[in-house]
Amino acid sequence: MTTARPQVSQYTPTGEIPPPGEVELHPHFRNTPLQQAARPNSPAWTPRELRDLTRYLATELAAPLLDVVEVDEQQRWWTRLALTSGVEVWLLTWAPGQGTEPHDHGGAAGSFAVLFGALREDHRYPPGPSRSTEHALGAALGFGAGRAHQLRNTSSVNSASVHAYSPPLLPVRHYNSLDDVPPQKPAHTSADAEAEL
Repeated sequence: MTTARPQVSQYTPTGEIPPPGEVELHPHFRNTPLQQAARPNSPAWTPRELRDLTRYLATELAAPLLDVVEVDEQQRWWTRLALTSGVEVWLLTWAPGQGTEPHDHGGAAGSFAVLFGALREDHRYPPGPSRSTEHALGAALGFGAGRAHQLRNTSSVNSASVHAYSPPLLPVRHYNSLDDVPPQKPAHTSADAEAEL
């Protein structure tokens, strides 16, 4: 079995986490409901709360999100929307054929919601089997810390998605395949780490 290649995600900064009660916001979202939705005083988020957050952003803040979306046909595009001591929130776009390597989120619980288009997710909770799910427009999913996955736009049109992770700024671990993900859970787990909502 190949071991994980610990590697900081390309879209996760290694900077400082804001102190409790503070939030760093994308300039386009200052003085918007995102500031309150990011709950800067919440130290940790469950998969259900992360799912509710990404679903809210992809529906209630769709118009301002579409104002900042960019699609790059050469490489995936992303921008951070918010960062607090408990959560990080990202907007990502996917041209047809673009995707990620198999990875986990280093012990963070996570979520994503499809803003437009669709995404295919191959996913696994070790030691269980790998599965595939198609996530269409409006789909939102919260997942626990033990989940590994890879996402890809397998359609012929552009896609965008909103992602959230708690705790924030943990290094993403990449794998050659989902079969290489070790069976032990990452260190940062919550009571409902196996939740998939």
